[in-house]
This record gives sequence, structure tokens and C-alpha cells, in this order.
Amino acid sequence: MAYWSVREELSLASRLRRSYYELLRDELDQFMLRYTLIDSYQKFLDSGIPYPFVEKRELKPRGRIPAVEYEQQNAFLVLFVEGTISPTYKKYIHFFDVNKTTKTNLLRTKELPLDNKFDRNQKFLDSAHFFDFLKILIPVDYALLIQRDPTSKARDRYALSHFHVRIDWPIASAAEDLARSLRYVSKDLYEKGDKYAEDIHKKFFEYYGMPVIIGGRRTAAIVAAQYLKRLGCITTVYAASSESRALFRVSERGVSKSVLIELTADEIAELSELNGLSTRRFNKNYVVARTRKHSICIFHTTYAYTSHARPPEDGKLRDIKPDLNWLTVGDQYVMPKPGVWRYSPLITNLIYT
Repeated sequence: MAYWSVREELSLASRLRRSYYELLRDELDQFMLRYTLIDSYQKFLDSGIPYPFVEKRELKPRGRIPAVEYEQQNAFLVLFVEGTISPTYKKYIHFFDVNKTTKTNLLRTKELPLDNKFDRNQKFLDSAHFFDFLKILIPVDYALLIQRDPTSKARDRYALSHFHVRIDWPIASAAEDLARSLRYVSKDLYEKGDKYAEDIHKKFFEYYGMPVIIGGRRTAAIVAAQYLKRLGCITTVYAASSESRALFRVSERGVSKSVLIELTADEIAELSELNGLSTRRFNKNYVVARTRKHSICIFHTTYAYTSHARPPEDGKLRDIKPDLNWLTVGDQYVMPKPGVWRYSPLITNLIYT
């Protein structure tokens, strides 16, 4: 059962808000792809460091990510909420008056390159300068929160309302919450012993497509994604880390990852032919950079949940079987360059070839 209301269950006003949210999310997706992948790639080039392309094995469910941090990789955590988070949730998601995106708070934060000419309207997503503002704020520690502005009455407006947002919900609580919803425990994480609780903890990371031993933004991202389910609206969590070199996204549609890949001329010719494109059009609309031997494109994969990661149809309690996969690779695409209007993602099969 979904934790959010599907479109058919919404009022006409809420349907319009859902449509507006999804339109804004499409624009955010484009910004995130560029900032995470293309801008980071350029930083590697400027530093004279070969770009560490993600290997196919890292994109498989349960895939291991090399524990190497790259300072050239843009890292961040952004929460985008369809509604407005109630103050009752401040215990675990810290958004207070002190970290609101007010002019006073922002100018007080010395690491931000802002001056007294700061325009208060920049924080709204419908502002012409919103993405310039986001690019300034996104490198700060912790998370950014984008949500519906509760003061907007006549029309729905979304704003980057808070920065320096901390996610303080314990990992154990998040794992327990997921296990209860999937009927692996009835009440408590440890009700079947320490070993069972450890298995649940590992499966929690697998559910969100993450290796177990990670920290920082990626752990905060999946804890936030689990916690935000209780809001009853759709939410989107964007995250990138200095290790993964990927854009990680969790929404009501599930988990997805986007990375840069290298394609040879033969691979491009084959992909173009399969999709009825000339290589010239492919290069113009899908290639974001080039090296001597390869063209570089954005690869996007979604992940699907197996029956073991869905609530049982009979609603009865069940036992975790650690060896059974909770995720499978879903759709795989070569994506058009951010901002390309007329061309669609191209279906491909890269991970298991």
C-alpha cells in the first residue's frame, strides 16, 4: 500500500499542486544531472586528474563502491517535499528559525559568497535566479530543504526554505520502521535477536541501493527518505557523495542512479541505429564531453523491488532471508544532455553486458 495518495484520490486543487511539483522536479532533475556529473567532470579536468568513471559492477544491486574520496566531485543532500513539513517533525529533521533562508541568516553564514544585495525572492523555485541561488547554497554542510511555502494562498509556491538541515533520526529506527512495514518484525527491531536485527540493518541499506558501510550524506539521504514517508505526500531526495561519483535519487517511484559513461564510436553507431538517429544527432543531443577515444554520456538506471522488499499479500509476519535479493535492475537509459528539449532517453542494456 502506498504511503502517499495517488492522483485519483486527490482533490482538483491537490492534483494541480502535484502537477506543479512534478514540473518543478523535472527542472531540478536537469540541474542535478549537470551539477553532479558534468560540473564535477570539468573540475577533474581543471585539476588535471583523470575522471574515475563508475564501473558497471558498482551499479549492480549490492554493488560495492571503492572507498576513495574525490574532492573534485560535487557532494550534497537536497530534500524536495510536495507539501509543507509540520513543526512536529523538527525533532528528527532540524529546520528551525536559525537556519531559515532569511537574508539575516544567510549573511551571517561566512562560508557563503553573498553580499547585502541578496534578493529575498531568489529562494523561490519560480524565480529566474533560483538555480544560481541553489548553486551557491548546495555545497554547504548537511542538507537543503525545498518545500511548499505555507504563506502562499492564492497559488502554490515552492521555496528553498532551510539550509544546514540535519537528519537526526537513528539508523536503527529507520531500519525498524521499514522492517515493520514489510512485516519482518511486529514491533521491535530486536524482537528476534541481535543477528536478525543486524540482517534487517543490512537489508535497509540494500533496499535503498546502498552498500552497508557508508556514512555521511548517503546514509542521511536514505534515513531521510524513510522518515519522510510519514508525511503522506510525495518527496524526492537527491544525494551525491565524493565516493560514489553518481547522482542518487529516491522518490515515490523508487531508487535511481545516474553516472557518466564512456562510449566508443561503434557503440554510438549501434545505439543510434537502434533508435533511428543519425550519429550526428546523437552526438549533438546526448554527448556531454569527448576524449580521444570515447564520447561521454549520462547513463541512468532505475531499480525495482522484488517480492521480498514489498509487503506480503497476506499481511502475515515473515522471516528475513539474507541471501535473497531485494533489488533488481529496472530500466537503463542513455540520457539526453540536460536542457535538450525534443529527444528522449534511449533504452539500453549496459550493466550486464
